[in-house]
Amino acid sequence: MHLFVDISSHGFGHLAITAPVLNALAGRLPGLRLSLRSALPPAQLQQRIGVPFELIAGSSDFGYWMIDATHIDRAASAAAYRQVHADWPARIATEAIFLEGLQPDLVLTNVSYLPLAAASALGIPCLSLCSLNWAELFQHFFGAEPWAATIHQEILAAYRSADAFLRVTPGMPMTALDNLQAIGPISQHGRRHDLGLGGDKAVLVVMGGIDHPLPVDNWPATPGIRWIVDGRFPCHHPSAIPHPAFNLTFTDLLASVDAVVTKPGYGMFTEAAANGISVLYQRRDDWPEQDSLIAWLHEHARCREVDPSRLLNGDLLDPLTTVWHQTAPPVPDLRGIDQAVDKICNLANARSGS
Repeated sequence: MHLFVDISSHGFGHLAITAPVLNALAGRLPGLRLSLRSALPPAQLQQRIGVPFELIAGSSDFGYWMIDATHIDRAASAAAYRQVHADWPARIATEAIFLEGLQPDLVLTNVSYLPLAAASALGIPCLSLCSLNWAELFQHFFGAEPWAATIHQEILAAYRSADAFLRVTPGMPMTALDNLQAIGPISQHGRRHDLGLGGDKAVLVVMGGIDHPLPVDNWPATPGIRWIVDGRFPCHHPSAIPHPAFNLTFTDLLASVDAVVTKPGYGMFTEAAANGISVLYQRRDDWPEQDSLIAWLHEHARCREVDPSRLLNGDLLDPLTTVWHQTAPPVPDLRGIDQAVDKICNLANARSGS
């Protein structure tokens, strides 16, 4: 089977959901040919996706333009959506030409809707897989705008044209999608390593794939705590270590620390829970997906919300101590991986007549 996969580069969570499914699918379908379009760094794609793929560098969606990891740029996002949909039929036609040249047997997106519209126009089976969709978020942010109704209907129509939308747990309600199929959680287990910190506790400080440096240099020294910080941003705190120094995959590093400081995001929350790691999180500003993520995290991990002021001044010892003394709940059952693979294989078999 030739599978075309489109993975959004709006953060790292879309890849974190998709990669375990592709790895399991390749084990189920020997000889799977995988074409993948994404604007994420190739090294990061290769770290997560453990099977060969042809990379088509690029992006067919932008999601939302962000000011930082917790605030969207409404004006820039509104302008971008209006530009994308200025001649939506022509955009679908261009995408259809691209797919005709690629000749995939099936299309899978996380969570772009343009390839779904083009695949449906060509009669190519297609699925989307995610905890959110851009139609529901678009309605939340721009539903009251007089120009938004037509765009919202075009986005919805694209998602509804897919054979199914596989909504992972936890996920947004998505009541507007009549092709919704709910599946379980998807995540990865890492391997715990000794980080060589001489008994100090390791706290990973990372706000996801969208640039959001925290002022760790201004945090007080906390005896017994080492801050593992995002290597993309310079940091000179005496107790901080940039995460690339450990030469581990992100999931193995996450599985090796004692806690993570982050914001709500599907990949970070589910991987922390799956690996039994405590979580301190700052809520995102007006991001509706977070409610389902936070409710799920409190059922499956030791966790606590922290005020943004604590991330500015580094006052984290008390909340860290609190979560470390919580009773650890059972780790979640990651049944969503096999469920997604089953649905992809069933759709491919049904369309091929086998």
